[in-house]
Amino acid sequence: MTARDYWQYLFGPEFGGVLLFVIGVLRVRRRLSFSLDGVLPLGAVFVALGFAVFGAEHFTSAKDLMRMVPAWMPARLFWTYFVGCALIAAACSLAAGRVVRWSSALAGLMLLLFVLLIHAPGAMRHPHNRFAWTVAARETLFACGAWALTGMLTRAPRLVAVCRVTIALVLLFYAVEHFLHPQFLPGVPLEQQTQPWIPLHSVWGFVEGTALLVCGGLILIGRQARAAATWLAVVTTVLVILLYVPMFVVARKPADVITAINYIADTLLFAGSIMLLADAVPAGRAREAHQPARSGAYSSRRALG
Repeated sequence: MTARDYWQYLFGPEFGGVLLFVIGVLRVRRRLSFSLDGVLPLGAVFVALGFAVFGAEHFTSAKDLMRMVPAWMPARLFWTYFVGCALIAAACSLAAGRVVRWSSALAGLMLLLFVLLIHAPGAMRHPHNRFAWTVAARETLFACGAWALTGMLTRAPRLVAVCRVTIALVLLFYAVEHFLHPQFLPGVPLEQQTQPWIPLHSVWGFVEGTALLVCGGLILIGRQARAAATWLAVVTTVLVILLYVPMFVVARKPADVITAINYIADTLLFAGSIMLLADAVPAGRAREAHQPARSGAYSSRRALG
């Protein structure tokens, strides 16, 4: 890879992710605290970072990503750029806190279409490929995270409940994957293995798997779902800092740098989606059937518009 290629493939995603992250943090800084609810404003910021990175990659790696567009769709390169624009627009909306009702709803719809048109058919064609099912489940979780935010902003508790159950099932599926394959990086169980130079490199999968199992179960039954989702997102974010950021720091080859950036963005998007769900559900089980969200969620609603 030449120096020109390096800047083409890395500068756009890095710059976009960092810029939207800084804008988002500056916007929510007054609402951040060391309390459990005090980290939830970072949910929209993490999602914006992930959307920005992957949106930029739709321009820097358009010809590679174009292959994912179904063959029966015309103008495949156009749809690649269109999705990139849509992701960047959603990232800007979430980071700036403007027209979030529309951006979250449309982003969730777009992600669900990815599942229905690309990932689910691919998984069914290769039913023994666990990574295909992992990606389909991941996009479903991202869609439900966006729609949980929509449900909170529009006071639609049934939509939030559907997102809660769906996300919980994905988390339990991922818990099983972590226990069966603990050598892979924690978070979304994809192909990259934990680096051998990381101490106790197989233990981290069990740590995340345990968090996914316990918190996913609580989220599924609706018992302390808000606290469980928040703790899971915090644990996943800490693992990003401990494992993924060092992987980026020590990367020397451009391909390794790209992989590290993608995994950081993907896992923060995963954690951010869970935070959006946490902000949308109430604090206690008894209140869940009657109220769309507790006071913390209402403050988020005012801030997001």
